[in-house]
Amino acid sequence: MSFIKKQCSRPIQGTGVGLRSCHYNYILKHRPPIPWFEALSDNYMVEGGPALHYLDAIREHYPMVLHGVGLSLGSTDPLSQDYLTKLKALVDRVNPAWVSDHLSWISVNGHYLHDLLPLPYTHEAIQHLANRIRQVQDYLGKPFLIENVSSYFEYKKSEITEWEFINTIAEKADCFILLDINNIYVSAINHGFDPRMYVQSITRDRVKQFHLAGFSDKRRFLFDNHGEIVHQPVWDLYRVALKHFGEIPALIEWDENIPKFPVLQTEAEKAQAIMNEMQGSVRCN
Repeated sequence: MSFIKKQCSRPIQGTGVGLRSCHYNYILKHRPPIPWFEALSDNYMVEGGPALHYLDAIREHYPMVLHGVGLSLGSTDPLSQDYLTKLKALVDRVNPAWVSDHLSWISVNGHYLHDLLPLPYTHEAIQHLANRIRQVQDYLGKPFLIENVSSYFEYKKSEITEWEFINTIAEKADCFILLDINNIYVSAINHGFDPRMYVQSITRDRVKQFHLAGFSDKRRFLFDNHGEIVHQPVWDLYRVALKHFGEIPALIEWDENIPKFPVLQTEAEKAQAIMNEMQGSVRCN
């Protein structure tokens, strides 16, 4: 008998929540009215165990997407075939609507740094990334999304803006964009650019998902910790994004100091209320 269970066939729409292990039992017991979940790929790239058991049980009732942190797309190291093989097995098991990872690098010479580091915005980097993203997307057989990261330093050799960089990569790789609204705001404050210009400069038809999260104000800079409620400036920027892109599915991320599930549900309901409120002014797709 196959271990692959039938997945709920509802589409990815509205505001979802990141799936976290501390909420497994609550979700299965209460079946909260969350339209979809995003599972962190790296937590489930195993052959068995409780994590996969709960993932299978929850995805019977909710559609899912997969989001990773381990591809290290921007590294000059070869793509890890071991990682890709495990990710492909998970994709085949879960049958997600799409798969995503970050436009960053986390490894060099086989050593992993456990941080999502930004890239220099150069034409050489664009070609390097586009080739690797095409390879990943073809291998997985699913739509692939690249996410913009928050950053705390810049490269002197950058030739273009971050939004031109991500637009060009998405076009060359023929992939989609996971636009993290919080990351845009954090980077904008840290580097002194207009976050609204960033949002409004991204190619409309390439954006398939939003991320919303909380940041920590360190006074000298903002830190993207995903450990607080969404701050008002990020909600304001979310409105700008909805007006520009239309009703793109959004997700509430919370990775540190994770609260009880109803707190995340309240944040998701707030995001959905803003989406509903903006229906009259959003772009028609």
